[in-house]
Amino acid sequence: MVLPVYFNEESLVPLYSELEKFEHQLADRDMDLELIFVDDGSGDNSFSELLKIKEKRPETKVIKLTRNFGAVAASKTGLRFVTGNCFTMVAADLQDPLDKVLAMLDLWLEGSKYVICQRESRDDPVSNRILSWLYYRLVRSLIVENYPPRGFDLMLLDSMALPYLRDSNKNINTHLFAHWLGFSPRIIKYHRPERPFGVSRWTLSKRLKLAIDSVTGFSVAPIRLVSAFGLVVAFLSFCYGLTILAGALFDNAQVAGFPTLATLISFFGGLILFTLGVLGEYLWRIFENQSSKPEAVIAETLL
Repeated sequence: MVLPVYFNEESLVPLYSELEKFEHQLADRDMDLELIFVDDGSGDNSFSELLKIKEKRPETKVIKLTRNFGAVAASKTGLRFVTGNCFTMVAADLQDPLDKVLAMLDLWLEGSKYVICQRESRDDPVSNRILSWLYYRLVRSLIVENYPPRGFDLMLLDSMALPYLRDSNKNINTHLFAHWLGFSPRIIKYHRPERPFGVSRWTLSKRLKLAIDSVTGFSVAPIRLVSAFGLVVAFLSFCYGLTILAGALFDNAQVAGFPTLATLISFFGGLILFTLGVLGEYLWRIFENQSSKPEAVIAETLL
């Protein structure tokens, strides 16, 4: 179990208490628990709390990153240290119940390689629910048609899928990538409760970045849409030009000048900048994946 930690000082003590109960339940199934905490540059006392957990349970793995690299990078860093037969990634804020992880594990024991907990409802603020709805509509329209309409945070995969997620490109959406791999998921539906500890650091800018990374990382649709729109505009402009030319030649009509010209220049200028922006997003992803910059930097490892 990989647990990215970011400003989770308040939740780590009750989280460890729940993990102890979870581990006892695993023992009843003749299974062991490999705990991998990744401190993603927390600015509070999260790392100190992780060291206390390490003292209580010496086999716990604690990795500290030099700064905040994001939840995806932190999770993928934790995946480097996974040695178990199956794995999952769980947020450290206790918003996702561990009993659902146990339910996913039971399905894995039955032979399922990929199990997800699909949110049927959630207690998040209205603004978050609206943004999530828009994001998942975008994902289902452009990337994966059968992606759960309300998304999922909890998933459990067999170790055979580990190399694909661990070695995936930088800034990849791990949940979307896991679904894209093509394993048929077993689905557990649940209600996601309100976050019991702390304040969410999942800001609007991070949500927008996730949406852009998801679309540009999995779909060529934006470029094709821009290309199609450009062809349509070019055709309409050609027709409009023929109309003006015919009017000037046969009707001796006076051709309107500045307003039409200014409007067209402004429109096409904006369209060109937008197109360059879309292309730039794809070029940036190529540069990021080809550059030698690490996805995350480990400051300390306690194994």
